Amino acid sequence: MVRSSRAAKALRGTYLALVLAFLYIPIVIMIALSFNSSVSRAEWTGFTLDWYAKLFTSKQIMAALRITLEVAVVATAVSTVIGTLGAIGMHAMNTGMANVLINVSYLPMTTPDIVTGVSLMLMFVFTKIPMGKWTMVMAHIAFDTPYVLFSVMPKLRQMNPNLYEAALDLGCSPLRALRKVIIPEITPGIVTGALLAFTMSLDDFVISYFTSNTDQNLAMIVYSAARRGVEPTMYALSTLMFVAIMALLLLVNRRSGLENI
Repeated sequence: MVRSSRAAKALRGTYLALVLAFLYIPIVIMIALSFNSSVSRAEWTGFTLDWYAKLFTSKQIMAALRITLEVAVVATAVSTVIGTLGAIGMHAMNTGMANVLINVSYLPMTTPDIVTGVSLMLMFVFTKIPMGKWTMVMAHIAFDTPYVLFSVMPKLRQMNPNLYEAALDLGCSPLRALRKVIIPEITPGIVTGALLAFTMSLDDFVISYFTSNTDQNLAMIVYSAARRGVEPTMYALSTLMFVAIMALLLLVNRRSGLENI
């Protein structure tokens, strides 16, 4: 019995190690190559930060960075407001209608990105909206909002349902009670949802690719460079994107862990 238990633990450990190696060894290699002084991927010729310096002097990459941050910030702000208000509205509905809307809200998260991207592209073409930065923003709002919605909903369920009524009984208007009672109670969920929305928007490629013809974000720049032949500056750019997204995800997980204590 003891041997079988040890064998099972060893098997689980081996399986976990193989999965982690499969996922992260390519990323580790990419990070290492971003510091390689050689243009060739076949040999290591020395440590350098030249590719990072070149990255920050590239007008194309800096323009893409500006587009990426602008789209992510605007999409996060709008989706946070819409998702928070939507969660509050669904929470106040009867169970049947709320369940219908919740199931519908899951669709943007479960639908393949390419289907969402093509659908939004066709909508913009049909409505004759010129595709560029603002169509990309609208597309990001569409897929960011559910992440905020489902981050706020658990906080609303945990909240004492009598707080809102008590505020109304004490003379608050519905809007003031919302601002002074409900919003402070669900703020952790709002912040977590906003961080998730920002993270998803920051590294999106597929939907951005189909909904913008003129403006490119960083993910689209990396894709375009890969088609021509990957330069070491793209390793540096991908490394910085990986570090930024990993930091945001760690922050989200830390907040979620602290909220559950």
